Amino acid sequence: MSRVGTFFRTVRYLRPAQLLGRARMLLPRPAPDVRPAPLRREAAGGWVMPAARESSMPGARTMRFLSVERTLDDGGWDNPAVPLLWRYNLHYFDDLNAQGAAQRAAWHHALIDDWLSANPAGSGTAWAPYPTSLRIVNWIKWFQSLPDGGEIPGRWINSLATQGRWLAGRLEWHLLGNHLFANAKALVHAGLFFEGDEARRWLEKGLHILEREIPEQILLDGGHFERSPMYHALAVEDMLDLVNIVRRYPQALKEPARWSHLASAMLAWLFDMSHPDGTLARFNDTAPGIAPSTPELVRMAVELDVPVFRPGTGNRSVQLPQSGYARLGGNDAVLLADVAPIGPDYLPGHAHADTLSYELSAAGRQLVVNRGTSEYGTGARRQLERSTSAHSTVEVHGQNSSEVWAGFRVGRRARAFDVQWSPTTLEGSHDGYRFLPGRPIHHRRWQINARSLLVEDRLSPSTDAVSRHHLAPGLTLHPQTPSAWLVMDGPDIVARADILVGSARAEPWQHAEGFGRLAAAETLVITLQEGQAALRWHW
Repeated sequence: MSRVGTFFRTVRYLRPAQLLGRARMLLPRPAPDVRPAPLRREAAGGWVMPAARESSMPGARTMRFLSVERTLDDGGWDNPAVPLLWRYNLHYFDDLNAQGAAQRAAWHHALIDDWLSANPAGSGTAWAPYPTSLRIVNWIKWFQSLPDGGEIPGRWINSLATQGRWLAGRLEWHLLGNHLFANAKALVHAGLFFEGDEARRWLEKGLHILEREIPEQILLDGGHFERSPMYHALAVEDMLDLVNIVRRYPQALKEPARWSHLASAMLAWLFDMSHPDGTLARFNDTAPGIAPSTPELVRMAVELDVPVFRPGTGNRSVQLPQSGYARLGGNDAVLLADVAPIGPDYLPGHAHADTLSYELSAAGRQLVVNRGTSEYGTGARRQLERSTSAHSTVEVHGQNSSEVWAGFRVGRRARAFDVQWSPTTLEGSHDGYRFLPGRPIHHRRWQINARSLLVEDRLSPSTDAVSRHHLAPGLTLHPQTPSAWLVMDGPDIVARADILVGSARAEPWQHAEGFGRLAAAETLVITLQEGQAALRWHW
């Protein structure tokens, strides 16, 4: 019965389009259409090199994704023993546009030929809609970047058209969100790269989806509606890529004026949700090394003449009301706090049980963080990293504030309310523990000053709870007294934690430095006393 309840609390939020999309997946689909490709459209505009990731090809047939290196000679393109996400990355072809790609051109030529031979149309992981979408875009971006419009083999062009036809009949309406956006982006790219009636239909379908999804997915404060800084950075790349490809073929489509303005607002949001060292705040499935770096996105924006508004100082304070995040700046310190919905109700796949969590940089380095994301899937590590205990917030009775389960599912959801913000103070409450006896409400208040941050927690009514504050890797806790703790970086004192209310202890934990990478770290855990805890950080 418990599982039935969880399932009901999950599916009740799905939209009719998602249910209909799942039903369509069960219907027979036409076989792949492998007719010759339409004619290519002549490029009439300029081209800006796309935002480049780090290379994922250490060798001609060796790939490195998610911190794991494998060779195509060991299992091929679709080895079922290899995790699905790694196989997805294999079929994206991101390396075509990665740093130093020109030096690997011979590898890339051979790789595409091998892919064509090993992945017949419509077969296997390669032809799932999402990797197909990313591959279409990566091939087309690479084709634009070839010197002097380099010669492109006809078999590649024919495959690209086959991929476009296949994708057009398999859009991910059952998922919506960033998957559907990626589908539409690929159709726009294919519809502009080719010409004729078939290409026009792809272009119109892609544009129709974007007209619907852009206002839905890009919020008024510039944030992406899934509330994940990493997926937001990917959405910035999407908007810049769309601007780039439309300007490449101005005779086919006039650039929608709002695309450039949106890209500008989205970049500003990215700055506001980053630590002073440029690291993205670790909310909701954010991990380094997946999206292009912020400097690469800025470089591309500048070359596209997209306005880039950088925050004036590192201690800037701002509220992002539609996204639900806030930034408080003090002297040499930045607080990034989550008073947000966990994501869209119908699409919480990247949500964590992290309501009222925070991260803090002070004295020139990161001090308090969330545990981060090191893997997808349904394993124990994935469950832990989505849990409340993995975030710098309050956990009640060992329960999660939002009912995260499986790899990307959420049943009951925490709702933040009574949020109040000023340049130095932020406070809010959430009802994520309403299912527990007494229906306790968690209220948290942050106040930042020149050299300190006060974090106050209150649980009403009082019940068993702990407030966790995860330290960045490399930092260690040393008690001076039961209520005064030093935070050390080797022999150096970085900060001091004064426990004003509650009793404190240190716990070890593992921080996710990225997919497939864990590092030892420590947590300051405060047991609430009569429903209250208070901590003041000094630096």
